[in-house]
Amino acid sequence: MRILSHSWRLAAAVLAAGILFLPAGTAAVAASSTSNPSSVPTAVAAANDGQGPQFYSGLNVDVSGEIDGDVYASGQTVTISGKIKGDVIAAAQNITITGTVDGNVRLAGGSVTISGDVSRSGTVFAGTVNVTDGGSIGNDLVSAGGNVAIAGKIGRDLLVSTQQLTIDGTVGGNVTYQSDNAARIATGAVSGTVERIERQPSPAVEISPWAVFIGWLLGLLYALVALSLITIAAALLVPRVLQRVTDHLIPSPWKALLVGFVASIAVPIALLLLLVSVIGAPLALAGLLVWFVLLLATFVFSAYYIGRLVFRRHGHPVVKALVGGVILIVALQIPWLNIVVWIAMVFFGLGAQLLAIHRQRPWHTRTEADAMPPAATPPTVGEFPQTPA
Repeated sequence: MRILSHSWRLAAAVLAAGILFLPAGTAAVAASSTSNPSSVPTAVAAANDGQGPQFYSGLNVDVSGEIDGDVYASGQTVTISGKIKGDVIAAAQNITITGTVDGNVRLAGGSVTISGDVSRSGTVFAGTVNVTDGGSIGNDLVSAGGNVAIAGKIGRDLLVSTQQLTIDGTVGGNVTYQSDNAARIATGAVSGTVERIERQPSPAVEISPWAVFIGWLLGLLYALVALSLITIAAALLVPRVLQRVTDHLIPSPWKALLVGFVASIAVPIALLLLLVSVIGAPLALAGLLVWFVLLLATFVFSAYYIGRLVFRRHGHPVVKALVGGVILIVALQIPWLNIVVWIAMVFFGLGAQLLAIHRQRPWHTRTEADAMPPAATPPTVGEFPQTPA
C-alpha cells in the first residue's frame, strides 16, 4: 500500500512536469507557426540537434528520429515513434509509444498504449493502460488505471491498482494488484506469485447523539443571538413601522395570510415574465430586489406580531420584538414544526407588508382641500350671528 501511495505522488509530479514544460513548448510552437502560418505543427523540439533534454508541446505531438537525452512532452495526443536514449515524461489525453526508449517512462493520460520497447521501468497512470503483444517493459511496471491489459512482456514485477486487470502476455516476476474484481490471467503468464489486495470499504462514521444535540444547541444559540440583534435594531430604529404593519394582523390575520399566499405565487411569476421580456428586464431586477427585502423583513414583523400577542397593550417595542423573536426562533428549530412555522411567517409577513403598502398608496391619501374643514357661511346684511344659548 505504501508503494501505491508513492505511485500516486509520482503521478502528480508527472502532471506538474507537463504543466511546467508547457510554456517552453508553446513558445517554440509560436516561433514555428510564425515562419509558416498555414501549417499546424505536430511536434516542436528544442534546437540542439537532438542532444540533451527535449521539450515538446502541441495539439498532436510526434517524437520521431533519434534523441540522445530525455523527452518531456505534453499535448492532446503524444506519440513516441523514434529512438529515445533517455527517459520519457509525458502528459496527454492519448499517449502511444511505438518506438524504443532506453530509459524509463513516466506517463499520465486518458489512454496509454505501449507497443514499442522500454528498456527499463514504467510508471503509468491513465484511464486505460494497454501493453500490446508487440510491446515490452524491461524491468517493473507500476500502474493505476480503470482497465489495465498486458498482452506484451514485463521483465520483472507488475504492481497495479485498477478495476480490471487482464494478463495475456508474460510477467517475469510477481504480480500485485488492488482491485474489486479478480484478474483475468492466462495460464503460465506469471513466473512469480500473484497477490490480490482487496480494497477496504470506507468505515461508516457513527455520529453520536450527543454530537447531534450539541450541534443543534450551538445552531440555536447562534440564531438566538444573531436574529435577536436584528429584531432589537428594528424595534429601536423603526418602531412606528413595526406598529403600523402589524396593525393589519391584529384585527384580520386571515386576510393578511390570504394576501401573502396569493402574492407568493403571483409575484414570482410576474417577475419571471418581465425578466424573459427584454424591455421589462430592468424592472424585473428592481422588483426582485424589493421582493427579496420583503421576504427578509417577514421575520422581523412576525416576531413583533407575536410579541404584541403576548404583551397585548403593555410592554416596550424592544421587549415585544425580543420576546417574539425568541419564540419564533425556537419554533423554527423544531423539526417538522419549523416547516409550518416558516410558511406561516412568510405568508403573514408578506401579507401584512403588502396591506400596509396598499394603505399608504398615493392615490389613497386625501387631498388638502378634502382634509380642511368646511368654511363657515358669512351672515347676510341685516342679520346678526346667532350665539349659542
